[in-house]
Amino acid sequence: MNLDRRNFLKSSTTAALGISAVPLLKAKAGRKYKTALVGSGWWGMNILREAIAAKQCKVVALCDVHQHPMEVSAEEVTDLTGDNPRKYKDYREMLAKEKPEIVIVATPDHWHALPAIASLKAGAHVFLEKPTGHTIRESRAMTDAAKAADRVVQVGLHRRVGPHHVSGMDFLKSGKVGDIGMVRMFVAGGGGTETPALNQEPPEGMDWDFYCGPAPLRPFCSRIHPGGWRNFLDFGNGTLGDWGVHWLDQLLWWTEEKHPKYVYSSGGRPVRGEAVLNEKEQTTDAPDTQTATWQFENFTATWEHRKYAKNNSEKHAIGAYFYGTKGVFHMGWRDGWTFHPANTREKEIHVDAQLQQPDGHNMQILWDDFLSAIESNRQPACDIESSHRASVLPLLGMISYKVGRGIHWDGTKENILSDPDANALLKREYRGEWEYPV
Repeated sequence: MNLDRRNFLKSSTTAALGISAVPLLKAKAGRKYKTALVGSGWWGMNILREAIAAKQCKVVALCDVHQHPMEVSAEEVTDLTGDNPRKYKDYREMLAKEKPEIVIVATPDHWHALPAIASLKAGAHVFLEKPTGHTIRESRAMTDAAKAADRVVQVGLHRRVGPHHVSGMDFLKSGKVGDIGMVRMFVAGGGGTETPALNQEPPEGMDWDFYCGPAPLRPFCSRIHPGGWRNFLDFGNGTLGDWGVHWLDQLLWWTEEKHPKYVYSSGGRPVRGEAVLNEKEQTTDAPDTQTATWQFENFTATWEHRKYAKNNSEKHAIGAYFYGTKGVFHMGWRDGWTFHPANTREKEIHVDAQLQQPDGHNMQILWDDFLSAIESNRQPACDIESSHRASVLPLLGMISYKVGRGIHWDGTKENILSDPDANALLKREYRGEWEYPV
């Protein structure tokens, strides 16, 4: 890891953030935290490498239900640090034996709540991947657990700390866009008809039953693991849950309104085809096409995605448009941010992206903020409460999609009004020994 890059990113971030700058105070020199990783695959290791680069962690344990990638990750940790982390399949055993001070939870979505809550109850600070839960009640239980434990939880909504996102948000909040009545969020990607993949025996050294955990036990398929679980609704919430939460978090960062009052989503699989699951084969089951609308008190927000037909016909292919009386503001990712003024005599304003490469996610800044929050006893940039609210929005969209109608949301009580069937989807039944968090 290039520490000069780390220092550059921090200094450039501070300059870009201006009055809204996230405090990037360094933790106490020499202080090292016993750190454990739950979910030691590609993304978990991306996060752990940043923890190692910050030179303030001693990696004591890795936890994963798949032995081979965990062994590979353990070897990398030893090469990078000299630490010899112990390896566990069950996070409960790991917490009891290792007593880590920091736990990184980088599992599929259906495994976010239980390890995070157990870690908080064990006294650890938690770095949690987004969204905060697979269901709204899971996310609420985790938020309450963090408050009860008085521990820091940083959620991986890294666009809150990216330099161009922060400077763009300053511009957006300055009033230069005028009165904003609509926000449109969108993403599109390549793809076509999906052919079912054969069910298989799990890889050697993988406990598939434990992988499914509280979710339904479905046959193993290489399309699920590694990485493809996001488009299987037993484990994730499709593109809206995976990508949408980032842009919906930007929406809530901008507005002072905390909750929508009405949500409607529709979509399906017109290109990928009907979902298949039988004893022989299966496909993904998340929608390849989806739109969603959140009606707030003073504006309307929309989401659209498709898993085909890349959006090359627009100036911006991904991100969020904020439509105001003085122009249109686009918050992007790799293309930075742009303001298109309504007055054609005014010049377009553009700021290039500032991203940590090669992944473009600025995890260095987010990890440093996490350490600073622990040391200074403050809320981090992506705190659990705001991240919970951001996670609720795509989950409400998925509930509306599943029941096939609009839903009225009481954000204060976190209940869906006058719709028992939709309200029942705020949680789900857990399988086997696993108990739903309260």
